[in-house]
Amino acid sequence: MPLPIDEIKKLIKESIPDATIEIKDLMGDNNHYSATVKSKLFNNLNKIEQHKLVYKSLKGKMGNELHALSLITEGK
Repeated sequence: MPLPIDEIKKLIKESIPDATIEIKDLMGDNNHYSATVKSKLFNNLNKIEQHKLVYKSLKGKMGNELHALSLITEGK
């Protein structure tokens, strides 16, 4: 079952409350997304650590309900 954009945003916000999140459905199938996530938590972290925080916030749904998520992360 695909993961809706609203659910992805909710999961990220639960772990990263100050996040500004923009998500695009790349294929129109509710299964392939591109996300830009900005947060103060990303300040002083490298890109790998930033991406790990986002993936951790998805609570195991990446690769299961969520097939593909291209990430752009930035500090605030």
